[in-house]
Amino acid sequence: MKNILEHIKISKAKGEKLLAILLDPDKLSLEEIPNTIVKLSQQVDFIFVGGSTIVNGVTEKFVQKLKDFTSLPIVLFPGDFSQITHHADAILFLSLLSGRNPEYLIGQQIKSVPKLKKSNLEVISTGYILVDGGKETAVQSVSKTNPISQNNIDEIVNTAVAGNYLGNQLIYIEAGSGASYPVKEKIINTVSKHIPIPIIVGGGIRSKKQLQNAYESGADVVVIGTAFELNNNFLYHESIS
Repeated sequence: MKNILEHIKISKAKGEKLLAILLDPDKLSLEEIPNTIVKLSQQVDFIFVGGSTIVNGVTEKFVQKLKDFTSLPIVLFPGDFSQITHHADAILFLSLLSGRNPEYLIGQQIKSVPKLKKSNLEVISTGYILVDGGKETAVQSVSKTNPISQNNIDEIVNTAVAGNYLGNQLIYIEAGSGASYPVKEKIINTVSKHIPIPIIVGGGIRSKKQLQNAYESGADVVVIGTAFELNNNFLYHESIS
């Protein structure tokens, strides 16, 4: 897959839903990768790699190892610029729109430019919106920003629309890793009616029903992380506890 963004756009136009599995190098050792890849179902379209607190240099080794065992596109979902590696296929060039910390709105992005200029990574401008998932997440702690309440749908929608106006190519609505509950269907549905660009949704999805609900509400790509970490057979079973 040479152009990941184009694939996402075409899939959206066709009404085809996409699935990404998020693997965190902090939580999955290099030795566990081969067995983990075997557990990925044919439903999976992408592997996202990232985390909020990864030690410098670990992401590169992690992605190289993944490449030995899968041909799935690998998309970086970085917590900071140190997690960039040219061995991946693309990077979500994230701006934390829900927060007001300039370091994560533009600071980290500027620091990443020297690395990105030397790579062949597909750079995908992505507006990142963190909403309250019922517990403090690593993103919240590291970025020192607060999520938007899921009851404040107008603010979430306006933030997504602002991201679209700014030129973002994707909007990623996230309840956070290990969230107690996922992004509400009403939020996904309302945002999808106000922006033409694809929507990624992640955080707190622990059952196939929740996965399907996200798709039916308007998510174009759904990201599964913690549920897959806790049970590699998640995609073959109804839910996890």
